[in-house]
Amino acid sequence: MRFYFTYVLLFIGICSFAQKNDISVAIPQIQIVSTDEQIELDGELNEDVWKRCSPATNFSQYWPTDTIPAKGETEIFFAYDDENLYVAAICYSKGNNFIAESLKRDYGFRNTDNLSIMFDTYADNTNSFLFGVNAFGAVREANITNGGRQRNDFDNSWDNKWYGNAKIYDNKWIAEMKIPFKAIRFTDGSKQWRAQIYRYDSQHNEMTTWIHLPRNLILMNMSYMGNLNWEKPLEKPGKNISLIPYVIGTSASDFEDAIEDPSNKFNFGGDVKYAINSSLNLDLTVNPDFSQVEVDQQVTNLDRFEIFFPERRQFFLENADLFASFGQRRLNPFFSRRIGVAIDTSTGVNIQNQVHYGARLSGKINDDLRIGVMNMQTASDVENDVPTFNYSVIAAQQNIFSKSNIAFIALNKQAINNDNVGGSLDPYNRLAGLEYRYFSDDDRWYGKASLMKVFSASEKENDWANYLRLGYTIRKLTVEWQHSLIGDGFDAELGFVPRRDIFNISPNVTFNFFPEGGRVSRYNLNFRTDQFFKLGKEADSIVNDFQLIDAEYQVRFDADFNSGVRLNGRVRHSNIFLLSDFDPTRIQDEETFLSAGSSHQFTDFTVSYSSDRRKDFSYSINSTIGQFYSGERYGVNTELKYRFVPYGNVSLNVNYNKIILPSPFVDANLWLIGPKFDISFSKKLFLTTFVQYNNQLDNLNINARLQWRYKPASDLFFVYTDNYLTDQFDQFAVRNRAFVLKINYWLSI
Repeated sequence: MRFYFTYVLLFIGICSFAQKNDISVAIPQIQIVSTDEQIELDGELNEDVWKRCSPATNFSQYWPTDTIPAKGETEIFFAYDDENLYVAAICYSKGNNFIAESLKRDYGFRNTDNLSIMFDTYADNTNSFLFGVNAFGAVREANITNGGRQRNDFDNSWDNKWYGNAKIYDNKWIAEMKIPFKAIRFTDGSKQWRAQIYRYDSQHNEMTTWIHLPRNLILMNMSYMGNLNWEKPLEKPGKNISLIPYVIGTSASDFEDAIEDPSNKFNFGGDVKYAINSSLNLDLTVNPDFSQVEVDQQVTNLDRFEIFFPERRQFFLENADLFASFGQRRLNPFFSRRIGVAIDTSTGVNIQNQVHYGARLSGKINDDLRIGVMNMQTASDVENDVPTFNYSVIAAQQNIFSKSNIAFIALNKQAINNDNVGGSLDPYNRLAGLEYRYFSDDDRWYGKASLMKVFSASEKENDWANYLRLGYTIRKLTVEWQHSLIGDGFDAELGFVPRRDIFNISPNVTFNFFPEGGRVSRYNLNFRTDQFFKLGKEADSIVNDFQLIDAEYQVRFDADFNSGVRLNGRVRHSNIFLLSDFDPTRIQDEETFLSAGSSHQFTDFTVSYSSDRRKDFSYSINSTIGQFYSGERYGVNTELKYRFVPYGNVSLNVNYNKIILPSPFVDANLWLIGPKFDISFSKKLFLTTFVQYNNQLDNLNINARLQWRYKPASDLFFVYTDNYLTDQFDQFAVRNRAFVLKINYWLSI
């Protein structure tokens, strides 16, 4: 425990001598003008209402520096009628050589000339809706949670029914948006919303914001917003019900089971979205299908623990932070991908496990209280030993002070009719958790404290966990302390908890430097350590109580150049004590492994470089060299991308690792090669093709998805999936193959 107190004292000492944050922000006010005029989204601004609006102007540069006004001026106009909010934008630049990754929805911000607007409709500094449009008229939307103070608070998987368009002129582009009030949540009688606007201008090579934002904070930080004032209080937008039915046809063949004749299936289902009021929503789903969701990008696994893949399914995304933001990434009590996903035993990759139905109630009860209630029922999967399960989740979040909140979560996973499958599973697994999240008024201090307990039929001991995070940040310095304690009995089956029976401490310090002039925009130096102590409560444990089993020490250097080039370097030293037999290559014979109880110390070096993403051809390279357990590792990860503005891009990811371990291990040459084709034929027709060759899994996967968005939020999908064996003796024999044709329609009532 002396390590614990040493790091706490170090943290307090550094914060005591930290300088004050030199941030001063003016908060402008913008009047939203009412209109009964018909507005056409043509990028021409020839309606009279725009002449009556006073625009939001005087943008500030955020990157590459935050001390000067924007070089490319921006003007934003706001208007509304009884049903819609309208936004118009004039984005000036020094030419008309604008760029875009593609015309596809949900483009990336950094690689596209675009504009994004955040609306904090409840003025609670906690959650906001983001709507964006690029110079070619493609749109994106996102949910921002937890004040937007961390990168994972941004979720662009959310989708809704709204409209946007743009038109390019000499030295500028003009955009228009139409956002139905039914698409967003707000308080009845609202008189004021908070808003922030940010833009990327590729020709001036700058990011700019309406409200000045210091560079040590991220763009979506909700502490820096202006006010939008309505001419009269907003009223509830009337009846708000959406029906989203689908029909699907599937043809699948499993060649490994010698069933070459395709199995043809027809199915249907759908969703209902019912707005109980303007801030509380009920979502229902019956027989949902997620076959159109983009395939996960595979990784080479050199770790001992489960790999995290993010949720992409639309039903789980709105207000997802209510359920999924507890704890931290490796101590998360609710991980929605546990619902409706099983493991394909033939390929080792995730497959769909049918969900029969689901219901979710989420939103605001009043200005300070949010709730979320969800119930899901899944089908049994005898082949993969999965019984029928019912999943229930209840979450609540109460705001306190100006930016902080207290949250509660309760989970229940209940097996149903599990006599023939899942016999080794508990009939139920339950969890309750309480969490306090803190942000100071000046955004210098932030933190989180969690306490969680599992309840299961097996009544395991040490079935609780806690997590603490405390940080202090100013312009030139960030100091952070994290620790978590996870008991051996904390078997959170509905969560993501890859390690148990451990106490982990993780302090880190980052020094930020912002040079005046020159080619470098910013560089920083980070010192971090992760230490894992075994609690020793696990049955048949081979270590003493509270023994240090893993430790990692690293120094990292990051530099951002004004041109958009990025350079990173890292030195890492690891001490690992293996608690079980482990093959770090995952390709050796069953009898070849590193033995449990062995200790390993090794050091590696990593350097990465990313080129200017504004250019049609761009690339990045990441190289690692050094020791690896009792041997050596040489690795390189490269991405090459060519862009056809604005119709799409072709990229190639190559990941190679050579692992050399002493006899009896054989040298491992691990390849992961993934070409990807992302083509936009128009703003309504898209083709995405992903090829992934992974010799660690002896698998070649091909996934092609053609999407036609024939109406807003309504799509026709054609999906082709193929898996091949790549072992040298199989000569690329087909494992399985499937064709899917699916159509859905968003009907607003």
